[in-house]
Amino acid sequence: MTKPPEQSMLSPPFYDWLYAMLSYRHSFHAGNFADVLKHLVQVAILEYLKRKDKPFCYHDTHSGAGLYSLSGEHASKTGEYQSGIGVLFNQAVPTTLEDGPVGRYLRLLHQLNPDGELEFYPGSPSIAAQLLRPQDALQLTELHPTDYGLLSQHLGKRKHCRIEKMDAWAGIKAMLPPLARRGLVLIDPPYELSHEYDDVVKGLQLALQRFATGCYAIWYPVIDRGHIERFVAQVAALPVTDLLRIEWCPKADSTGFGMTGSGMLVINPPYLLAEQCRAMLPWLHHQLGNAGPSQVTQLIAEA
Repeated sequence: MTKPPEQSMLSPPFYDWLYAMLSYRHSFHAGNFADVLKHLVQVAILEYLKRKDKPFCYHDTHSGAGLYSLSGEHASKTGEYQSGIGVLFNQAVPTTLEDGPVGRYLRLLHQLNPDGELEFYPGSPSIAAQLLRPQDALQLTELHPTDYGLLSQHLGKRKHCRIEKMDAWAGIKAMLPPLARRGLVLIDPPYELSHEYDDVVKGLQLALQRFATGCYAIWYPVIDRGHIERFVAQVAALPVTDLLRIEWCPKADSTGFGMTGSGMLVINPPYLLAEQCRAMLPWLHHQLGNAGPSQVTQLIAEA
């Protein structure tokens, strides 16, 4: 498991850590604008990996339940999906985006909701399961006991699928490198505790030692701009030779509480990814807003 705060096991900081680790449920946030960006990038990378016949592995560090009902108690309580996939679900896609990640993502959503009513939203493991081929592998870790059970029910019978009730960083140590030696590792913690940013950097250090050639997609929320820039700089300081930053902020930066945007840091990105993201961001801006800064920036370029 992730190492708890350096405190007595009976001290309040330990209970805060344990509560956060076991209380976060992505079902409250499924389908929000941050999910839209994360899953569009995920689709783009997976579709690129499928261009070669050789098998690959998809590894998800914070898998969640896998599938979410948007009419359920959690999603209904926050209504976050209404300013995300709820806006996009029935929007016409420009012809220039139909054959790319946007078109593929929305077709997947309509396959999941064939009656044309938006009822279910897939988490990243479900998206991967729909896109992967029979020869490709799924590796999924989830620590929350309820979500682990739901995830196992949803995807446990799939061939070449390993699901573990395990902390993200223990899962990286246990499962990487994959047998295929090709693949995508998606890292998207809740970041409810400040040390989770440091955990990501340390986890990446371990992962890159074990699987340096993998593609890593690291999601982050934009809440405090200064904090995020420090985090991005820490990731950029790792021994990587190719790093792409994709960020979209529907809301203006704020010093208050609440997410105004989100981003993806992609290590070893497909060569088409930056171009695809630059093509789809204007459409997202038009549909969902662009009050804050957005960018597709090559932070480190492969020599």
